[in-house]
Amino acid sequence: MLKRKCDRCGKKAAMELPYGPHYFCREHFLHFFEKRVRKTCRTNKLVKPGEKLLVAYSGGKDSSVALYLVNKIFGKSNKVEALLIDEGIKGYRDCALQYAEKNCKAWGIPFTRVSFKKEFGFTMVDVMRKTGAKKKIGSTCAFCGVLRRRLMNKYAKKLGMDKLVTGHNLDDEVQSILMNVCEADLSRLVRLGPIAGISSIKGLVPRIKPLWESPEIEIIAFAYYNKIHHYEEQCCPFKWQAKRNTYRAILNQLESQFPGTMYSILSFFRQAKPKLVEKKREVKLNSCKECGEPCSGSTCMSCKKIMEFKKK
Repeated sequence: MLKRKCDRCGKKAAMELPYGPHYFCREHFLHFFEKRVRKTCRTNKLVKPGEKLLVAYSGGKDSSVALYLVNKIFGKSNKVEALLIDEGIKGYRDCALQYAEKNCKAWGIPFTRVSFKKEFGFTMVDVMRKTGAKKKIGSTCAFCGVLRRRLMNKYAKKLGMDKLVTGHNLDDEVQSILMNVCEADLSRLVRLGPIAGISSIKGLVPRIKPLWESPEIEIIAFAYYNKIHHYEEQCCPFKWQAKRNTYRAILNQLESQFPGTMYSILSFFRQAKPKLVEKKREVKLNSCKECGEPCSGSTCMSCKKIMEFKKK
């Protein structure tokens, strides 16, 4: 139990944020967290009045908090809906989406549920059986991320949405920054940020991240103190294949020894990004010959993955 007092009111502190360090009671922690999300949205101009917002909602902690706050902050001036994607992982995603549907109904938020099986003809379990049987790192996860993004963009356009909201948090973003630096992938590195990808490309709905500056541990606390019910029984059964697990462990160790490391990396990226993109060539995309979605070549990555799966 914390013996320190809240920085704001002097009551017994319930939360310690080592990078400050800050000490907050429940009420002032919730105020601090929400204020930071509002500032992230405001300073990065993530949402304009009247824009239609589609939240990619998995039922987990991050997307639950993202949907809750987006609806609270913008629900009166903007249309807010949720997109639930079922990858077909029984005992995991179906359980998580039960929480998602209950929350949407409780908060009065319309939702659309889609599935890999209906959209692509196979589930992630099918993919795992063909691509992950040899325990190759990243093989299954590479399919999932690409196909989820395709459905997110497809339904954002189909539903007439202006922005697509994701629950990516500070930890996710810093992990991605480090991964792209270590892999010398400049093109992906410059596409990171509170507005992901290239927002000016026709056919791509801009993806925004209200939790871009919010640490994962604080999202867990915010959900707990606000009694936001979410799925937390287990992680994805294929998570062991994710390459970012190694980067997560490294960054968690650094953050533990040197509080504020993640914010420092994010600050460095924020300063470096304008210099990295100032000489960037204008991006021109084609339409995928298979599905019609925007892509840099003749066939988009999701269609390549689908063809790869069918060949296997």
